[in-house]
Amino acid sequence: MAIAHSQHQVTALAAGAVLLLAVSLGGCATSTSGSSLMDAKAEVSPLPKTGGYPSVEDLPQAPQGMTADERTKLKNELIAARDRQAAPVKVQGGAAAAKPVKPRAVQPTSQAAQQ
Repeated sequence: MAIAHSQHQVTALAAGAVLLLAVSLGGCATSTSGSSLMDAKAEVSPLPKTGGYPSVEDLPQAPQGMTADERTKLKNELIAARDRQAAPVKVQGGAAAAKPVKPRAVQPTSQAAQQ
């Protein structure tokens, strides 16, 4: 009787293993009729750009240098500004130099003397 009981256990164990294998592999099987991986990629919409930061691939444009005309114009404007600022100094330098005023000694007030 022990032999029949052990045969029954092996048969039940084998049937359970086959059933478990069939169920686990059944989840991996997919239907490929009418679709492929390329179709799946084509159907996915691109992700929307979120946040205020540019992506890594978006490089800013290189700044353009100044043209010769712009440099000449800027140089002339700077020279004119320098001459305008230097003109009042020449007028003051030509006049008689004013004597420096010596500061007066400050007398303590009555409140400061009481403390």
